[in-house]
Amino acid sequence: MPDRGRIAKEWFDRAEHDIDGAEILFESEHYTDTIAVLIHQAAEKYLKGFLLFNGWRLKKTHDLEELIIEAMAFFPDFEYYLDFARKTTAYYVEERYPPGPTIEYPRKEIKESLDIANEMINKIKEVIK
Repeated sequence: MPDRGRIAKEWFDRAEHDIDGAEILFESEHYTDTIAVLIHQAAEKYLKGFLLFNGWRLKKTHDLEELIIEAMAFFPDFEYYLDFARKTTAYYVEERYPPGPTIEYPRKEIKESLDIANEMINKIKEVIK
């Protein structure tokens, strides 16, 4: 039987690099497009780690709304993050895949996403303890 705690920690460790990178770039006032992708990556990895911890079978998806809905089966309060999930998934798709130029998102909007991502991450850490 797999050690769910160890597996979740591996996902969380990778996610920490993403959220730290997003914060560093934000503080240095660079690349809001890259910050948006890093926020998405951190949220995705934390959600997948949470789900795996709870016995979920890994799926290849980048859709945070789908992951939030799955997470709600274990912790219904995650419904609060559905709007964040939709917006952040849109960032990811817009920035990850051409065509079109990169988008410079407003710093205020990115800061709000960064704050909500950190709030969600802290909630996941609380719930798993």
